[in-house]
Amino acid sequence: MTAIAHRTHAAAIALSRRSAVDPFIVMDVMEHAARIEAQGGRVIHLEVGQPAAPAPLVARQAAATALAAGQVGYTAALGLPALRARIARHYGETHGVAIDPERVVVTNGSSGGFILAFLALFEPGDRVAIAAPGYPPYRHVLSALGCEPVLIETRGEDRHALTPEGLMAAHREAPLKGVLVASPANPTGTMMDRPALSALHACARDLGLAFISDEIYHGLDYAFPAVSAVEIGEDVTVINSFSKYFCMTGWRVGWMVVPPGVSRTMERLQQNLSISVPTLSQIAADAAFEGRAEMDLVKASYVENRRILTQGLPKAGLARFLPADGAFYLYADVSDFTDDSAAFARRMLDAVHVAATPGVDFDPFHGRSFLRISYAGSPPDMAQAVARIGDFLNRG
Repeated sequence: MTAIAHRTHAAAIALSRRSAVDPFIVMDVMEHAARIEAQGGRVIHLEVGQPAAPAPLVARQAAATALAAGQVGYTAALGLPALRARIARHYGETHGVAIDPERVVVTNGSSGGFILAFLALFEPGDRVAIAAPGYPPYRHVLSALGCEPVLIETRGEDRHALTPEGLMAAHREAPLKGVLVASPANPTGTMMDRPALSALHACARDLGLAFISDEIYHGLDYAFPAVSAVEIGEDVTVINSFSKYFCMTGWRVGWMVVPPGVSRTMERLQQNLSISVPTLSQIAADAAFEGRAEMDLVKASYVENRRILTQGLPKAGLARFLPADGAFYLYADVSDFTDDSAAFARRMLDAVHVAATPGVDFDPFHGRSFLRISYAGSPPDMAQAVARIGDFLNRG
């Protein structure tokens, strides 16, 4: 077959409508930054929510020991029993809630958890409420699975969290089947306190909605302690990961806490979708809980990064951003400088080699006026970023 014939044949392949999801723009920004670096440029990466620090030493050592021992095979679909028990114990230690290990499902990162949760809880066509601004793959994965993401605009006075009033209004427009919340949230870095989370959960329960709580940034809280949905009730699906607090992004291991009686459903889905989570990653994750002192030192560096940015950016000319309650993000208003945050981010990356993610990735309503700035890197990089951003803004 000639090259021309091959291209013609490939062009005739019909792709599904549900595959036509939007790109995750932060990945495009990373590619642009990589091209600059390939040409010798020194880019400061504020675009990606990836810790600069490695996984805890005890986790790396545990994985190395297991690898040296020989064969690494499948595990049970729900995960290593020791890891499930350790995760359950974590909720007693951190949140004062006794969790049956049978409710714990080990997943392929939080991303795998969202796919399992959406498949288990929703039918094609179901409407699921999420906050705007919010993490883009929420709506992209829901759309790919045939569901309808319902974006609800949030307000600063509510710390950009969903409210019972907003949820009920969306439900009146057309019935919802679920709601997904995140605290600390991406991209805003804002958090829900216990009264706010409890009120939203009570509203969802009264409306008969599935309640999913994304808690991937738990452990990275600064304004006040993060509240887990498992403290509010058993009728919740919690999704978490070792990626952020434990600095294990590439290990691709996360977990869920599901309502009693739901684990078998998740098990059947995971058996068919991925068989199991990588064994070495699970072994490392089990050990990671013993590396919390090391991870708290990393968290302390985020506190310093947060201080550098919140004090330095206003002096550089970028003075409006949301409260940095948790995670490692600032969501900055750049409307004084542009009405196109994507173009603004490209110009800043090209001009001063600082990469940030345009708000259009997170919010189709007002994202053209915002940038997300990640402070998961090092304090020296944050200081240099402030200087470069100030230089860029002062160029006009």
